[in-house]
Amino acid sequence: MKKNLVVAFLVFSSVSFAQPAMDIYRASATKINDLVHTKLDVRFDYAKAYMYGKAWITLKPHFYPTDSLTLDAKGMDIKEVSMVNGTSQSPLKYTYDSTQLHINLGRLYTNGDKYTIYIDYTSKPNERKTHGSAAITEDRGLYFINPTGEDKTKPIQIWTQGETEANSVWMPTIDKPNQKSTDEIYMTVPDKYVTLSNGLLVSQKKNADGTRTDYWKMDLPHAPYLFFMGVGDYAIVKDSYKGKEVNYYVTKDYAPYAKGIFGNTPEMIGFYEKILGVPYPWAKYDQIVGKDYVSGAMENTTATLHQESAYQNARELKDGNSWETVIAHELFHQWFGDLVTTESWSNITVNESMADYSQTLWQEYKYGKDAGDEENQDGLRQYLSDPESDTKDLVRFHYSDKEDVFDLVSYQKGGRVLNMLRNYVGDSAFFKALNLYLTTNKFKTGEAHQLRLAFEEVTGQDLNWFWNQWYYGDGHPKLTIDYTYDDAMGKAWVIVKQTQDMDKVFKLPVAIDVYNGSNKVRYNVWLNNRSDTFAFAYSKHPDLINVDADKVLLCEKTDNKSFLNYVHQIKYAPKYLDRKEALDYFKKQGFQELSLGLNDSYAPLRTYAIEGLANSKFVTDEFVIKRIESIAATEQNKKTLAAALSFLAKRNDEKYLPLFTKNVDDSSYSVAGAALAGLAALQPDKAYELAKKYSNDAKGDLGLAVVEIIVDKGSDADYDYVVNTFDELPVGQAKFDMVYALSEFLSKLNDNAKVKAGVDAIVKFKKQLPDRYSNYFMGALEKVGNAKGKEIQDYISDNVK
Repeated sequence: MKKNLVVAFLVFSSVSFAQPAMDIYRASATKINDLVHTKLDVRFDYAKAYMYGKAWITLKPHFYPTDSLTLDAKGMDIKEVSMVNGTSQSPLKYTYDSTQLHINLGRLYTNGDKYTIYIDYTSKPNERKTHGSAAITEDRGLYFINPTGEDKTKPIQIWTQGETEANSVWMPTIDKPNQKSTDEIYMTVPDKYVTLSNGLLVSQKKNADGTRTDYWKMDLPHAPYLFFMGVGDYAIVKDSYKGKEVNYYVTKDYAPYAKGIFGNTPEMIGFYEKILGVPYPWAKYDQIVGKDYVSGAMENTTATLHQESAYQNARELKDGNSWETVIAHELFHQWFGDLVTTESWSNITVNESMADYSQTLWQEYKYGKDAGDEENQDGLRQYLSDPESDTKDLVRFHYSDKEDVFDLVSYQKGGRVLNMLRNYVGDSAFFKALNLYLTTNKFKTGEAHQLRLAFEEVTGQDLNWFWNQWYYGDGHPKLTIDYTYDDAMGKAWVIVKQTQDMDKVFKLPVAIDVYNGSNKVRYNVWLNNRSDTFAFAYSKHPDLINVDADKVLLCEKTDNKSFLNYVHQIKYAPKYLDRKEALDYFKKQGFQELSLGLNDSYAPLRTYAIEGLANSKFVTDEFVIKRIESIAATEQNKKTLAAALSFLAKRNDEKYLPLFTKNVDDSSYSVAGAALAGLAALQPDKAYELAKKYSNDAKGDLGLAVVEIIVDKGSDADYDYVVNTFDELPVGQAKFDMVYALSEFLSKLNDNAKVKAGVDAIVKFKKQLPDRYSNYFMGALEKVGNAKGKEIQDYISDNVK
């Protein structure tokens, strides 16, 4: 699963979602009975948002004989429970507490016996009290989206969300990750809709009442939380990989863009097969987009479900596929999570750290080492953004709720731990060990210790020190690095201190490169103490000593290099982070050498340098201006070009008018938005006319520019566009940034009814965020009240709780 934590990552970097851990050891679920096969026959009541189901569940005792069975079945009406005896059925005694179904099997069964239970039931997901988390906002399990079609702006859809244990809302099962079952699902739906489920579509049968029954079959075992059903008026855009279907289920308006969004999937499958040495294990791979989905994306076996953020039109894709790493993440789960599944939620990192790190692997393969390193660094930044992450183990046997483990530790920290492990053992051993883990545990479950055993078998090393430190411990090192040189002695000393506020001292293998010019000598050392000192002899004073030369350490670092060291580093040290660290230093210190980033071979670093210079004293420097003018004239990367245009817009210079005019119709929203903002500074009336013209096709940066211009120049006549744009933005940075712009717009309206409706929109967004951000919203609302007088002040007072 890819979590939906956009707000946390982009706006509220210090938010912590986990509750305090309880003193309860969260053991793997005890296995009394094992699922073998699940057969379902379901039909949907759209008016009531009910599902009428019949289930045939085949099981066997795990080891010890048993005469009872407990199934998870949440919020159902149970009509019949029977034992299947050939072609006949005999009723069984049972009790039901609305959460679990306790069945008396009537006799003792041994682990050599298989038996099949029949259950007739009704699922009522909307009548069940639910709760959610940061990762998964609801656990309703089965979702009817606009089932009666009353909302003409929404499609009619049905989709399911199983992780963690919510599929038992719509199917009786043993809803634990250490269970696996093959399955068959017969889905009866209106004939106008398409369906999707796990495995292959075996047959379709039209019924006399205008419905159709689709039969989906999954021949290979997978965990109950990975079962999936999807129904809707979808276009199916077909693709393939080695004869297997790789299809994309999208609303019909996005069918022309489906391959632009998902089209790298076959190449991803081939790449993952190659590095893992394990062929894609399932019969097909489909991806579907769900309206109002409650998380980021979910790796249902052979049928991944994505939220609507996956949707991008051709102009958005010009700026790069913002959903590509999510697509990579969910696909990698088909091996790590679906083929081999975490045996317990405590060990969720064996699913999620792998999928998180697959994003780095894909970016590195497809777009180069710099792109992979940037993705890896972004994961580290996310992990470090939450100070409470420092107190949580990667494998977590104590937690308040199973949802708590879906966090920055299990995902982002785990991915960075894998990056260090890959660097330590080497690529060949790393991928060989992953192959061994997968092949040894395929169609079964795994935990972190089994991963360790695979790495130990491949490398021949005892790696308990690594696992105990990173998997079964919390925190990370905080390093302070100092340098001393004695040219007379020809000796340099590097002093590395671990300053983390905890008793733990980390054991860290570290590469140190000593540079003279472009030549470097590598030294491999170990940090073992609170303070370690390393001495290096030299005949010529080093230009740079580069600690953590491979830039892999999961740490916070204060590296006390000199200005000249960083100049040398950006020129000669090869890695993305070498150059990024140098640019960070120049930016923080206010040095013009930040402009060295303008010539970087990697476009995001050129963008970073431009944006840094735009907010520095060098915004008027002639050398900087000339270089950015050159970039604006020749740059091929759309986001870098947009940054250059935004920089030049700050000059408020008429000579750039042809440049802005040329780019305002660019196919990229980023470029067009930057150009329009540039025009607004020079020709505000003309920019207002263009903003009105472009308002029907304005997303991303162009959308923000259009809104800002209309807010600045607009009137009551522009109310619907401004407020609707705000309402339709997803919860995230862009919407947060627009709050004050909307308040300014409302402040100058003449129609108080519209002002009140705009206030309602701000209040609605306020309620979606934690109370700690109330002051931000109250400041914006106070601005409106002060501008509009007592009627609006009273309305705000009455409606803001």
